[in-house]
Amino acid sequence: MAKNLVIVESPAKAKTIKKFLGASYDVIASNGHVRDMPKSQMGIDIEHDYEPHYITIRGKGELLAQLRKAVKKADKIYLATDPDREGEAISYHLIAALKLEGKNYKRITFNEITKNAVKSSIKNAREIDMDLVDAQQARRVLDRLVGYSISPLLWEKIKRGLSAGRVQSAALKLICDREDEINAFIPEEYWSLDAYLSANSALKPVCFHYAKDKVKKEELDQVKKEIDGKPFTVSEIKVSEKTKKQPLPFTTSTLQQEAGRKLNFATNKTMRIAQQLYEGVEIKGMGSIGLITYLRTDSTRISEEADKNAKEYIAHQFGENYVGEAKDVKTGKKIQDAHEAIRPTNVELSPVKLKEQLPRDQFRLYQLIYNRFLASRMAPAVYENKTVYATAEEHKFKASTSKVVFDGFMSVYSLDEEKEEKTRLTGLEKGTTLTCAELEEKQHFTQPPAHYTEALLVKTMEELGIGRPSTYASTITTILNRRYVIRENKNLYVTELGAAVNKMMSDAFPAIVDTEFTANIESLLDSIEEGKLEWKVVIRNFYPDLAESVEKAKESLESVKIADEVSDVPCDQCGRMMVVKYGPHGKFLACPGFPECRNTKTYYEKIGVACPKCGKDIILRKTKKGRLYYGCIGYPDCDFMSWSKPSDKKCPKCGGYMVEKGNKLLCASETCGYTCEREKKENE
Repeated sequence: MAKNLVIVESPAKAKTIKKFLGASYDVIASNGHVRDMPKSQMGIDIEHDYEPHYITIRGKGELLAQLRKAVKKADKIYLATDPDREGEAISYHLIAALKLEGKNYKRITFNEITKNAVKSSIKNAREIDMDLVDAQQARRVLDRLVGYSISPLLWEKIKRGLSAGRVQSAALKLICDREDEINAFIPEEYWSLDAYLSANSALKPVCFHYAKDKVKKEELDQVKKEIDGKPFTVSEIKVSEKTKKQPLPFTTSTLQQEAGRKLNFATNKTMRIAQQLYEGVEIKGMGSIGLITYLRTDSTRISEEADKNAKEYIAHQFGENYVGEAKDVKTGKKIQDAHEAIRPTNVELSPVKLKEQLPRDQFRLYQLIYNRFLASRMAPAVYENKTVYATAEEHKFKASTSKVVFDGFMSVYSLDEEKEEKTRLTGLEKGTTLTCAELEEKQHFTQPPAHYTEALLVKTMEELGIGRPSTYASTITTILNRRYVIRENKNLYVTELGAAVNKMMSDAFPAIVDTEFTANIESLLDSIEEGKLEWKVVIRNFYPDLAESVEKAKESLESVKIADEVSDVPCDQCGRMMVVKYGPHGKFLACPGFPECRNTKTYYEKIGVACPKCGKDIILRKTKKGRLYYGCIGYPDCDFMSWSKPSDKKCPKCGGYMVEKGNKLLCASETCGYTCEREKKENE
């Protein structure tokens, strides 16, 4: 009979661990959290020093009864939840829910689910780390105070079912601010000039680029005039060697970014699959094994043993010259360094060996993690770069080529940043005369900032210190599920609902959406974890200001409430003039005679501009996912659409329609580029 009980979080993890420990150990899963604050109320006793009130999570009663029976039979209990703040808090709540005080229990943690790691953790069993628990409690209490204080205001002002969150509100503001930047962006015209040159008429000409960037049309015309018909001379040849350093192994953030970029995985999908690889998957002849180390980490550190094994493997598979001396140093923001970087648990289990054993998505993510780790232990790649400058009338043109001299880590992992340029630059020497076969000028426009993708948002949140590895995916999932933001072709776009929520949060609670404030809170949580700060001190300093802001917002929201906007559309059932109402999907027209008259109609928000294609009204529309755009009321007969607001002014240069960009008007034609100041309307 089992005398030792190990409690983990998931059944998959329990299955993997069970095979390492033998018959004297029973391994049971708690299926995550067993206690939490109630959903129906705040669950925090503000009058008694912000004491949280915990209850058993609904549906966990039967499971807890089974765990209590197992506890009674066991001589020793090991709490083996995940090795982070949240895992420590789950163990803390298991102690309370299972009444373990006074019993023989210990806490064990391991960074990887392997036989050695699990057995070593039992030998090094410890007490619960209350600093970790308190850091997690502080996060939960802060988030509960924000959410349960502000969300009712969103319900009242916009619509029921909305939520505000400490981290999600800051992330939403980042996306909204980027949308504003893009909408206000005015493209600037510039030109490039290419000369196709050759030393021998029998050879295909090589493209040389004019050495100055972003040239104005007038300057370009002058250059063309001066070099027309003139010979070119090779004035300089530069040959250099460039070393491309191997990448660092994955952290949670960089894994989410690369999986999004290379595999097109959403952040929550990446974390879900990584969790499966960590907890254990069935491998023929080996049973259930954990393939990667713990997936929530901001460290790039690798254990000495893993480093040694990887380098031996590289030397055997690729040769000694492929073994690198990488330094796992991640600079910038504060690194907690609680765990190793994400790596395979066994470097001998190459992706090729497991390809037939794993489902497609698990294989692709494992391959990404494995190859990145292996690359981080390998030697740098070496390139030879060659640049040839050709001059005509003192105007410089250049052509470059590069080739890989030594592929190093790139034999297993591509960063997609270095591309070999295959331009033919052989047989050229300084002083060689070249003839010009063709001059080609091209028009360009500067581009606005890129829309956020999930990967870019994670990168930005990490750089700004917003959230931690365990929160990135859940934060993005929340704002997507709330439909504050939609995802189209990887890009994140703000919906009308998201813009309204962000405006209210920015106006009434500027501190909550401020990135520096949010990052400072994360720093304070780190101080609690390190035992430098008592967790309730943070809450005591935070809540009074929040409560004051909520009271002010209640007053201001009540004072700005306005009557329903009356439209110019009569109700076709009772004749009253219909009014504009707000529903879950935006504005609609309703009869003011409700409930006697329940007539409703689609609301078309006209902007007072005629469609440039058919002359009918342009209205504000929404895509199926909720993104706003401007389209013709005559759709589907007329397919006009524009992401920017059209103007009733015509372009004086080409006669096309113009769009509003901040305080300017811009010609909608991609090749025109005309801009002018916009006359502001009286109500702006």
